[in-house]
Amino acid sequence: MTNATDGTDGTDATDGTDEAAADARAAEPTGRAKALETFLQQQLGRIVYGLDEIVHALTIALIGGGHVLLEGAPGLGKTLLSKAFARALGGSFKRVQGTADLMPTDLTGVHVYDAESRQFVFRPGPLFADVVLVDEVNRAGPKTQSALLEAMEERQVTVDGERFALPPDFLIIATQNPREFEGTYPLPESQLDRFMLSVRIGHPAREHEARILAEYGLPGRNTAAPAAVAAVAEGAVRDARAELANVHMSDALIAYVLDIAAATRQSSSLTLGLSSRAALALARCARIEAALRGGGYVLPDDVKRVAPWVVPHRIVLAPDAVLDGATAADEAARILATVPVPRDSAPERSSGSA
Repeated sequence: MTNATDGTDGTDATDGTDEAAADARAAEPTGRAKALETFLQQQLGRIVYGLDEIVHALTIALIGGGHVLLEGAPGLGKTLLSKAFARALGGSFKRVQGTADLMPTDLTGVHVYDAESRQFVFRPGPLFADVVLVDEVNRAGPKTQSALLEAMEERQVTVDGERFALPPDFLIIATQNPREFEGTYPLPESQLDRFMLSVRIGHPAREHEARILAEYGLPGRNTAAPAAVAAVAEGAVRDARAELANVHMSDALIAYVLDIAAATRQSSSLTLGLSSRAALALARCARIEAALRGGGYVLPDDVKRVAPWVVPHRIVLAPDAVLDGATAADEAARILATVPVPRDSAPERSSGSA
């Protein structure tokens, strides 16, 4: 807003000062994204222990409107975490168990004949929830895995030629067993690219595991735990997303992300590099990371912080690299170490005259 005298005094200096002040205020983070993560860490920390990094990644995916692939052995609390996460968001939760005989309609739903109305009505499947846990997704067959693509990308499903919209904040948390486990299928590259983040969950530290044994040793405690989680205030996620408009990403940082993507495409150790969707995810997650640390603009460290969650699951190693014992995470780390980091990533106005 401007005062009534601003339009009548005819001084450009005053207008320039007001405009500069408005730009400065716009560049300041509101702290809503950081407050959202603090709330989620506090609430989920009462249920799962030692998973602060996983909750941080889930917060990034939530604000970014993406999906998460959790990789790790069974029995590490992935289902409990997902249930508690849905409750903290105040949304509905559904779980799907990946099996070899799981059919696409088991996810999307089917039309059933209603004898009373004498017509077919649609009965929604478990995908019609705010948070959907697809447990052991790589035990499901390729046809069922492919059925997830439309839901993940378009946020809709098509059944018998009719399209049905999914909830606006629809989020999939898929868990994946290590590939060497019995009865697993490798996920297709096109599906992996739809996961904004892939996070590896390992065995907890001894002190956290001791707390797990103490807290969940009694029968029934595991199923009752998510009820203790409070729901976030209405509009908190929307406000956190709106805050991203105040986080500046310089041309130098955009070029840095593009250089990382180009390096993966040119690497002789890879047969598949990052797609444009992957580069977009890396830039978006870096912007969210900046907001979560309370920064007004993206730093190279923000890109490096989220890259291990965004890059490795999207690249494919060349056969020679596999024989040499390399991993996708190793190659991603090597590329990040070799791509030159921009020296100045601050907004131009921060170096201008006062």
